[in-house]
Amino acid sequence: MNIVLVDCSDRRQVNQFLGLPFRLYKKVKQWVPPLEIEAGQMLNRERHPFYRYGEAAFFLALEGNQTVGRLAILDNQRFNTLRDQRTAFFYLFESEDKEEIAIGLFESAFAWARGRGLNKVIGPKGFSFLDGVGLLVRGFEYRPAFGIPYHLPYYSRLVESAGFSMLRDMLSGYIQDEGTPYQVPERFFRVAEKVKERRGLRVVSAKNRSEFKALVPLLKDIFNTVLGGTYANVPLTDEEASKIFRQLVWFSDPQLIKLVMKDDEVVGFFFAYPDISAAVQRTGGRMFPFGWIQLLWEARRTRWVDLTGFGISEAYRGCGGTAMLISEIYKTMIERGYQYLEFVHARAENQEMLRELEFIGLNYYKTHRVYERTL
Repeated sequence: MNIVLVDCSDRRQVNQFLGLPFRLYKKVKQWVPPLEIEAGQMLNRERHPFYRYGEAAFFLALEGNQTVGRLAILDNQRFNTLRDQRTAFFYLFESEDKEEIAIGLFESAFAWARGRGLNKVIGPKGFSFLDGVGLLVRGFEYRPAFGIPYHLPYYSRLVESAGFSMLRDMLSGYIQDEGTPYQVPERFFRVAEKVKERRGLRVVSAKNRSEFKALVPLLKDIFNTVLGGTYANVPLTDEEASKIFRQLVWFSDPQLIKLVMKDDEVVGFFFAYPDISAAVQRTGGRMFPFGWIQLLWEARRTRWVDLTGFGISEAYRGCGGTAMLISEIYKTMIERGYQYLEFVHARAENQEMLRELEFIGLNYYKTHRVYERTL
């Protein structure tokens, strides 16, 4: 077996790296491929905004002419500067079920990280907050929400064989199921109205895509205020915010993006979008020449909503702010014809949020695990 550092200007090697999951997951009906254009940009140092402040290396494991494993290792210099750390992220790990493949890939990644003065590795963690965090360790029987990683059951064993241990878990849950439409308890609405009245809060959203684009600077600012300094996130740059929301505007329902305002100040946000994962499966992640039609059609017909962005300023936490946001998104869901909600990636240690979500009947059925290893 050979471990090869990918030359990102070599189209053949790039295709080997991007193509491996399609072979490994060929018979896995739950797997959702990434959008081809987005996956390719991760290996493009000219086009992806991450490379303005960070660096990455990509490794292939080869047995003869067969690609049997892959791994990316990232040096997010803004993250390390912000936290005064020397931490690398690993990402895009895929492998056949052989420990020697995983160990070979990770040892090569460790050597690269040490060569840059880094002394710790955590992951899976990608290039931006939309890339999805963690390794799936529970809920393999379910199709993931769009943008959330799916992994084969033996991956956790392979990662642990390379010396990693658990750092934290991320939980995903659903409210009711496909046989029973989502119902928010009536008392939740009463709490929400009292919170708005007592705190002088109001909730705004876009009516169309043009208004959504106008909200992007506000979304960036509130993300940076609420989430930009938490866990493995860093504040978004203008270029990153533009790229992320340009991607999302393709299939988002603008009225599912909510901002909480106190006078003229944004103090919270709630970001959900129609689940288009079934269409991504049908198109194999290809948007062109005609895949985008399937994606738009699915965004209009799906009854599922994925909630991936959620946050409120510290002053409004634990005093009904969550109830207000969820009641608002629920009312919009009903108005827009959606029936089911999946809440994606709540941090397991955030007990306050978990309690509020359990109050409305959220059932946690998937776990993604973030690992760490000292070099």
